Amino acid sequence: MKGFTLLEIMIALAIMAGVILTVITSFNYHLSVVGRDKEETAAMLLARAKLEEPGFMDLQEKKGTFSPDHPEIAWQAEMMPTEIPLLQKLILTVSWGEKQSLSLVQYYAKK
Repeated sequence: MKGFTLLEIMIALAIMAGVILTVITSFNYHLSVVGRDKEETAAMLLARAKLEEPGFMDLQEKKGTFSPDHPEIAWQAEMMPTEIPLLQKLILTVSWGEKQSLSLVQYYAKK
């Protein structure tokens, strides 16, 4: 008699199930990484655009959102002195989601 035994078929199926499970888990992980990177890239580009806005330093309100395009992403600016007397440090913090945020730091000469 030629052919496969039931035991050989069961072992082959177990190996296939392990491989398929590993591939699916890896695919889901990489999808979540791509989603997180997309959010971080959007936040970084919005923060850089906010820093480059004309008159950004003269704003009275130092926080807000990127409405109407991205109302879920908020920003907050904080001006701090440095050890160098003629230099100020601006920290622009962009936050989205529950605990996700990033900060950009830029230095300006005092006026």
